Amino acid sequence: MDLFSDIEAPEREELLALRKELEEANYKYYVLNQPTLSDQEFDFKMHRLQDLEAMFPDMYDAKSPTQHVGSDLVESQKSKEKSGKSFETVKHKYPMLSLANSYSREEIEDWVRKLPQGVEIVCELKYDGLSISLWYEHGVLVRALTRGDGQQGDDVIANIKTIASIPWRIERADVPDFFELRGEVLLPWERFEALNKEREEQEEPLFANPRNAASGTLKLQDPREVARRGLEAYLYYMLGENLPGKTHFERLATAKEWGFHISEAIKVCHSVDEVMNYIAYWDTERKNLPVATDGIVLKVNDLAQQEELGFTAKTPRWAIAYKFPAEKQLTLLKEITYQVGRTGVVTPVANLEPVQLSGTIVQRATLHNEDFIKQLDIRPGDRVWVEKGGEIIPKITGREDRPISDERLAISDYSFPTVCPECGATLVRVEGEAAWRCPNESGCPPQIKGKIEHFVSRKAMDIEGLGEETIDLLYRQGLLHNIADIYDLKAEDIATQERLGDKSAQNMLAGIEASKQVPWARVLFALGIRMVGETTAKKIAKRYNSIDSLQWATAEQLCAIDDVGPQIAENIVKYFEDIRNLEILERLRQAGVQMEGEAAEEPASDKLAGMSIVISGTFEHHSRDEYKELIEQNGGKNVGSVSKKTSFILAGENMGPEKRKKAEELGIPLKSEEEFLQMISGL
Repeated sequence: MDLFSDIEAPEREELLALRKELEEANYKYYVLNQPTLSDQEFDFKMHRLQDLEAMFPDMYDAKSPTQHVGSDLVESQKSKEKSGKSFETVKHKYPMLSLANSYSREEIEDWVRKLPQGVEIVCELKYDGLSISLWYEHGVLVRALTRGDGQQGDDVIANIKTIASIPWRIERADVPDFFELRGEVLLPWERFEALNKEREEQEEPLFANPRNAASGTLKLQDPREVARRGLEAYLYYMLGENLPGKTHFERLATAKEWGFHISEAIKVCHSVDEVMNYIAYWDTERKNLPVATDGIVLKVNDLAQQEELGFTAKTPRWAIAYKFPAEKQLTLLKEITYQVGRTGVVTPVANLEPVQLSGTIVQRATLHNEDFIKQLDIRPGDRVWVEKGGEIIPKITGREDRPISDERLAISDYSFPTVCPECGATLVRVEGEAAWRCPNESGCPPQIKGKIEHFVSRKAMDIEGLGEETIDLLYRQGLLHNIADIYDLKAEDIATQERLGDKSAQNMLAGIEASKQVPWARVLFALGIRMVGETTAKKIAKRYNSIDSLQWATAEQLCAIDDVGPQIAENIVKYFEDIRNLEILERLRQAGVQMEGEAAEEPASDKLAGMSIVISGTFEHHSRDEYKELIEQNGGKNVGSVSKKTSFILAGENMGPEKRKKAEELGIPLKSEEEFLQMISGL
């Protein structure tokens, strides 16, 4: 008997036809910009295909349009989280260098004129997203790396596979065994605005711009949520051996033939005038694009000429980026309100008549502090200039002159609030600081919630499920008043809350339990002692290996620790003088939180005692962090900048040119990786 009935056969044929149709629709929509289906038609056909694939599981195909997201990918990410690593870090085959930037059209003209005569220049839009490196082996996508530090990046392939315009497989005879495509991952304006509207309705923090939203999305652990948000990608460079084409433009045309999303705005220019006309056109027209752009990229077209021109330590000589000047608009300052942060700092905020800047509607901008307001001489009712620094964060840069007839109070009469807008406590201003601060740490709602948010954050206790919205909810229900309350939460407390439930309760309690294994240095950082950041906490934890030993340290003793100055030392001493903090610490100890670490290590040697050492470049035998550890283990001190006090520079490949220049000026010696290792080994 035939395995499949005659009734099933037409449906199987329909399944195959739908796969082909949807793949073609994706290509025409993303690559050719010639959509053949409306969104509604596409969604209907996709749902029909999902139903058919559920009916015939034996016809599963990883290349199906429905398989851009799969539950096995989520489980894979979860298993990585349990092992303590969210994404695999992979070394780039070719370093991902940054481009030299210029905001001056004159500098761009000079750059073009200095190129060899007759050179073709490819002009492209500079998309404001996240750099991505796609690796294909035998036509199959095997890696998707973020820029990282330029030498290595995170492999986010599970999330990249949710982007419909990035093919998983290229089935063509002319595809080389290996090639790499680089590009930019973006969140289109339309999707960005929809996402922020959704977050606003759920009382979640809004993303500042599409780039931030794309960045946060690409690092999510659930590819299904990534797919829902609708990331896009534009590819702009191909690397590898034995690739087709002798020019950059030819290779991009080939990539487009292979099914990749290549911008239609690319143009080959032959003169300075053509380049400048291109820049002038897109300076205006880019505002009509569906995605964010922040400039123009110029590249020498001929690949042999690219190789001949070569690289500096940080950038290719055959390419440069022109950055559009920050866009600014004049609008009305309606009122000034005040926000209280985690550490009690009160920040004035300008509430503006809505104005469009770089594709987004701006209604608020920080005014930083009282001195900033007085310096700009602004007050409600003024018309102020608003711009986006780097087209990201809105800021006020000045005001329009007031009419002479304006008889309102002079700005000298402007006064900053004297009481906290949240709790009513009298504000204080520490001598030498610009900020006013609310001293009511244990009774001011934003400070209480802010400390809890900091405590559960990824670099601190890393407790998932306790986001800003949930913390606010549990605070309002009287279940959270300080960080120790987290460890008293019960399943029934959580599950009965709005928008939560049994599953949320289980996940949250599992995260809370896992946080009890967080090492002492991160616990110290999580406590939120003012000015004690992640790096400083590590250094303090090395010297004081328990909360008990740290509690009795004097300010003078603390100042002996690298990077701990008088102000940080005073903040630590004051923290332990507060009986409320001591009570919280005892509750954390009773809950099982790690309040001590391993005994402080004695230096392996004193061969570097008294030496201040700068690390620059990349290395073969150890990472930069490992070399920092070796310096400290042998009695030396790591410093970030070159000065006359620098003993020597541990210099690797691609050492920073500015550091090299400064070292030559000051006569600071350079030591190679091999020389340094011989030095500490005593050879």
